[in-house]
Amino acid sequence: MFYLVLAIICSSSIALIFKYSSNRGMNKYVVTSANYLMAALVSLSMIINSDLKLPRQENFSLFFKEAKFVFFNQQNLFSSKASTTWALLIGVIAGVFFFLAFIFYQKSVQEDGVGLAGTFSKLGILVPMIFSIILWQELPTNLQWLGILLALSAILLVNFPQDENWHQALRWTLISLFMFGGIAEFTNKFYQRYGQLSEKSIFLFFVFGTAFLISLYFAYKKSSHFKVEEVLTGALVGIPNLFSSYFLINALDQLKTAVVFPIYSAGSIVVISIGGVFIYNESLSSREKIAIVMTTVALVLINLRY
Repeated sequence: MFYLVLAIICSSSIALIFKYSSNRGMNKYVVTSANYLMAALVSLSMIINSDLKLPRQENFSLFFKEAKFVFFNQQNLFSSKASTTWALLIGVIAGVFFFLAFIFYQKSVQEDGVGLAGTFSKLGILVPMIFSIILWQELPTNLQWLGILLALSAILLVNFPQDENWHQALRWTLISLFMFGGIAEFTNKFYQRYGQLSEKSIFLFFVFGTAFLISLYFAYKKSSHFKVEEVLTGALVGIPNLFSSYFLINALDQLKTAVVFPIYSAGSIVVISIGGVFIYNESLSSREKIAIVMTTVALVLINLRY
């Protein structure tokens, strides 16, 4: 439980640090670049300090030979060498969506507050669930279906217009965060579904490396100048971004999955919301408060396995 609490604190602090950078008017692309640079460097150090090797030409040939057997259920996973190519291909795609999710996370924090931004980022779990149903027939239980309906109701509640202008009432930033964050989560699951976990450091390196290069391009395009404070803030985001996963893995090693994920998801939303109120004096409307409570309950139901 100690590791689980640390994972919740790390996950929640990302949104709260983003709020700080927003209040200071920092360049979100510089902040994002620094965050991904740190993550990429740590991933690279993990590869260097292990027996792992980046994909070579012969790995690509082996990957294409094994692909038809893996995708048509004649072989469960790619071999270790083929998995390095799988890590590269999915990692690059994932990096694009991780970048988009982080940009809209920061934008949502600025426009809608850390409470709603944190809530919709956690709602992204619905996307991999839907894809899992379509691709692998992983049907939810009755309680999970109830959780899905509650979550969708929360989205409608937040976006339901008070006038007749639907286009202006819809919060496209939150919806984009939900979609891009969810797809980013799904790419991680997609790699794990067919790739070797032993090669995951290579996958993470290409994820963070791709996201870093994209964000660096936009950071330079927006402005060739950057502040030291922006780089340090981005690095500060990168630390909890890394260790939220680190502590979560430790928690999963000691607690049941059915206990960890409901507490992790719901706990992060609660801490983010409380932090937004007490640290940044944010106020939530009645509908937004109800939506956060509904989402918290929904995430608990969605993550239940027994």
